Amino acid sequence: MDEVVEMIHSHAIQPQGDDHERTLLVVVSDHGMTESGNHGGSSYEETDSLVLFIGLQNEITDQASVSSIHQVDLTPTLALLYNLPIPKNNVGILIAETFDSLPEDKRLRALQLNSWQLLRLVQAQLPAFSYGGSRDVGLSDHVQSTNGECSGSIERTLCCLYTKAETLSHSWESMSGSRSEARNDYKVAVAAYWDFLNTASEWLSRRVTDKPVSLLAFGIAAMALSCLIFLAILICLQREVSPSIQHVRKWCLQEIFVLSVVFILMMSMSSSSLVEEEQYIWHFVTMTSCLLLLRQLLGSLHVGSFQSSLTLQKQNQRIRFQLCSMILLLLSGRILRGWHQGGVNWTHLPDISKWLEKSRSGSIRSIQLASGLLVISLGLFALYLPRPRGKAILLAAFSFISSGFFVLRYVMKRGEENAFAFSNYGSNTSAQIIYAILGISATTSFLVTPWLMPAGSSHDHSRHHLNSKQSIPIGIQHEDLLLALKDSSYVIGLAYVICCCLLQLLLQQGINAMPILLLMVQILGSMLCYSQSGQYHTELVEVASLYYLGMAGHFALGNSNTLATIDVAGAFIGISSHSIFLSGILMFIITYASPLLFLLSLVMFNSVKTTHYLATDAHTVNSGQLLKTMLGFPCLVPLCLNSILLTSYTVVLVLMRNHLFVWSVFSPKYLYVFTTTVCVYVGVLVVAMTETYALLVLAFRRKQCLTGHGVESTGGEDALMTYNF
Repeated sequence: MDEVVEMIHSHAIQPQGDDHERTLLVVVSDHGMTESGNHGGSSYEETDSLVLFIGLQNEITDQASVSSIHQVDLTPTLALLYNLPIPKNNVGILIAETFDSLPEDKRLRALQLNSWQLLRLVQAQLPAFSYGGSRDVGLSDHVQSTNGECSGSIERTLCCLYTKAETLSHSWESMSGSRSEARNDYKVAVAAYWDFLNTASEWLSRRVTDKPVSLLAFGIAAMALSCLIFLAILICLQREVSPSIQHVRKWCLQEIFVLSVVFILMMSMSSSSLVEEEQYIWHFVTMTSCLLLLRQLLGSLHVGSFQSSLTLQKQNQRIRFQLCSMILLLLSGRILRGWHQGGVNWTHLPDISKWLEKSRSGSIRSIQLASGLLVISLGLFALYLPRPRGKAILLAAFSFISSGFFVLRYVMKRGEENAFAFSNYGSNTSAQIIYAILGISATTSFLVTPWLMPAGSSHDHSRHHLNSKQSIPIGIQHEDLLLALKDSSYVIGLAYVICCCLLQLLLQQGINAMPILLLMVQILGSMLCYSQSGQYHTELVEVASLYYLGMAGHFALGNSNTLATIDVAGAFIGISSHSIFLSGILMFIITYASPLLFLLSLVMFNSVKTTHYLATDAHTVNSGQLLKTMLGFPCLVPLCLNSILLTSYTVVLVLMRNHLFVWSVFSPKYLYVFTTTVCVYVGVLVVAMTETYALLVLAFRRKQCLTGHGVESTGGEDALMTYNF
């Protein structure tokens, strides 16, 4: 480093003469380092750094002047040296030694400009502060003598100091006396300006960095209270779901791991390096969770027994089905892990996206088209996989095909034309049409599916309703309601997932088309696995695993904890005129594509987990209990996890407020954490509204059907109250 500085000085600065423009070389270190190697923190060794000004003076001295300055002092110093305006919000003061080579009038002028800039800041911070110039009558007692002391309130003190400095400056400029008297007056004026600058800068620095401790403590306490409330409700719900086994069974390894992930994330948030490379934590968490479940499934296989062979064959078949789903999750997760080298320190390493971008231009468009076709095909396959019946299936299939056709057509047109030609009125209209089609498809699935879904789920029950005038057993009524709710949730949840994937294919960069497909594969694989899980693990583990997969997918799409990775270009697709609100919504959808996708998939999760309610006594199930049980884990688990992480990082940010990386690392991360909270609340709200609406509609339809039939129950009033909300 010394040799580089010497070479620059000898070739660029030293040969200059008085008739050339001056060159200033500034060597700055970003932070210091402790003896143990820590850097960037708030200790003295880490905040003590070097700044070296070379080229300010023509003469070469054997010893340079040394002084201590603040980092904010660099800004006004460089601005004044290059005749640039000082940034209006800067609270620093110029470095005196850098102006020693200038004439006295220019040095005094630099002090005046710096003082005037700080005076504007003081006036902005103190509305009662008023300055009427050096002839202010109210301050005449403070400026009658240049040796007078300025005291009183901060407003009067600062106003007195500035008026005193301005008066002495005008006095020196108008002086025509001897050289020695002028020299003394100049020194007095400079000293007066320095008094004002030091006092104003110190007060403004305290004002800017002053934190309302009471408000911070109250906010953190409120966050901690919300965490405790969520945890208490979640524990009560866990005990209420299976009261007979919750007190006696031991925690499985996967449950312990899911809870330990929260503590791992809480501890990692205090490290700036781990915040920058958070994607590695999420990839480790998701892969480890899948491997733990894979280990548990392999240990559950039964081999070599001839007793109860039919039962064992069915159980082994179910376990093998889950094993295939887990292997699919592991393979897709590994591809997502290598698609983007996220973070800060390892972005230069090769990955799949860089390799594709360096290949021929048509490869990315081919991947987009293939991904779009596979998304539509997988959606149709998943739609007909449970073999549901009714007009709702045909409506959903038509919406999938039509929406996918328009998205693929848009992708093909974007690939055929260049970027400039495609960003015209026609392309905006096409994108707006796709927005409308996707919105109508999702909304129609939400509103219409519960009305079109057959209330009777079996042919026997349907024949019983249509051909018999006898009373309908209450157990059959409940079973029909649950199965209809299960089918409705499945179709609506799948519609959410497909529409969201197609929207991301439209908005995301072309290189992210395959990751969107892999995220959908992970969702469908998880649903297939959880539909066969039985009692191997609780819903808490399953919902938490989906949440973790969503966060891992967030980084797999190329996002990080820095604001530089936000895709701004996609936020203007389909927008004819500049709109901050619409662009902000699209930017939010692009950035949080994966978390939103997995949160919306919780509607499908409810459908695949609803079947175990049928094993309960049909006479004891009521709609309120069913709704609470269905919405409990899918809503509470994401809220609880996010609340814990938000509270923890708020505490970390308060503790790290004096850290050197607070603006470059911790503050951007807090913006992401806050926006993740908004994402979680939006997803949970959609899930809650969907399930509540579907259950209300189906219960209303069941009531309408019961008006023409009797109800076979020992307690008629209790049976009718089953559907009373």
